[in-house]
Amino acid sequence: MTAQTLSPIGGRAAWTGAELARDPSWILALPPAALDEIDAALAGLEGRVPPAFDARHFPLPETAAFLAGVARELEGGRGLVRLTGLDPARWNAADLKRVFWGLMCHLGTPLPQNTTGEILAEVKDETGSGQAVASGTARARSRSTGPLRFHTDKCDLLCLLCASNGIDGGVSRIVSTVAIHDALAERRPDLLEVLYGDFWRARPADEEGEGMASRPFPMPIFARGPDGSFTSQYSRTYVELAQGQPGVPPLTPKQVEAMDALAALADELCVEMPFEPGQIQLMNQHVTYHGRTAYADGAGGKRNLLRIWLASPLSRALPAGHAGQWGDVRAGALRGGAMPGRSALAA
Repeated sequence: MTAQTLSPIGGRAAWTGAELARDPSWILALPPAALDEIDAALAGLEGRVPPAFDARHFPLPETAAFLAGVARELEGGRGLVRLTGLDPARWNAADLKRVFWGLMCHLGTPLPQNTTGEILAEVKDETGSGQAVASGTARARSRSTGPLRFHTDKCDLLCLLCASNGIDGGVSRIVSTVAIHDALAERRPDLLEVLYGDFWRARPADEEGEGMASRPFPMPIFARGPDGSFTSQYSRTYVELAQGQPGVPPLTPKQVEAMDALAALADELCVEMPFEPGQIQLMNQHVTYHGRTAYADGAGGKRNLLRIWLASPLSRALPAGHAGQWGDVRAGALRGGAMPGRSALAA
């Protein structure tokens, strides 16, 4: 561990929620030509549905250049973009999925989100009761009405489209992990050093199958790639799932203190904003965490988010020790997802 590693990183990715509230330039409207181009691309699909098409089958002559700029901002800028300009009522549910898939294929390669082959997830209440799930796996929690703690998904880019929202709550919460890192560098460098050490994790069977669920693995919460690029992969739920499994050491008091400090800073530094129908939220999972507040569905509406995981061709190189989690650590590689190295696109 060098002094430089434990020093503030800075840069555009080190934003705070207060800064974004003053400067809404992270919220971008799709260009004027986008809707006509989307409708034309949709008409040209000739019945194809995800994953049987990619960006080649969904041409966007002017909008593609705009999306290329979004991709650069996600990797080299803030790591966070919210797109506006879509109206879900313009298309039926199946076509809305085609539109979302087609747009996102211009940013990267979609990945399987679990071992059952889920490629375009619907994040909504699946409990049938409207009750929050406060324990268990991350998937069980996310498919209920309860709040979600700050975490990352196993992809370079997490893409969410709000198809509809609940009648109350469901506020999106996003925080820069670079900002958390830099705050710890200033306030608690001792805890920052702990977060650069290994934390054992386990991924649950409902995400990666029984075999993967039985194999805990160690990985730091904060890390640097071979060129010094920062990355953070974290879910406290996965850390908790590993505890008590054979060969996994118990968390030390210092590790618990470091995770508590990380959570407190995430609350302090995050941006909170309602997620409105038609908006697309794009987050670089190496430099942001995301969560949400609890929500309520009712006669006035139900919350439903469409989710795609992407491997980005612009992605940073990762530490060699991340290969077990990501499959490939090279910059721009096809990596991540529930089955690393596999694209969700049809052959």
